[in-house]
Amino acid sequence: MADPAKGDKSSAMRVDTKLVRELAALLDSSNLSEIEVEDGDRRIKVRRDGTAGGAAHPVPGPHAPAAAASASESAAAPAADSEPAGTVVKSPMVGTAFLSPEPGAKPFASVGDKVKAGDTLVIIEAMKVMNPITAPTAGTIRKLYVSDAQPVEFDQPLAIIG
Repeated sequence: MADPAKGDKSSAMRVDTKLVRELAALLDSSNLSEIEVEDGDRRIKVRRDGTAGGAAHPVPGPHAPAAAASASESAAAPAADSEPAGTVVKSPMVGTAFLSPEPGAKPFASVGDKVKAGDTLVIIEAMKVMNPITAPTAGTIRKLYVSDAQPVEFDQPLAIIG
């Protein structure tokens, strides 16, 4: 990291260490290997080291979108020929998906349920905030890709509404 005392202060990046620690804690709690956040021109990526100990550390430098997209697509993308037709609802964030409002409660939606646009399908918990993921259109739940308390990645398919 550049030392602002030795160089141009306008180009020095100020790292929010509290945010980096929170992202590292999210990695540990959700069993993810990498998380990235972007705020304007600032981008922070935290990745868990694959060695014993699994220390999380910030990774400087630009991110390669093609490599990350292909890795997440191969891990989470549904097979096109065997999937039901309909609208794929994808995760808008990294976090933990919950299918019901609390443990033991009835799920928000199950395969075969009819939903209206705006109905909650799942909740994604990210950094201690519960984010409802709603149906973009009315229809019937054709498939759920996630199970309760499952870690999810950005843009990972959650459900198909047909």
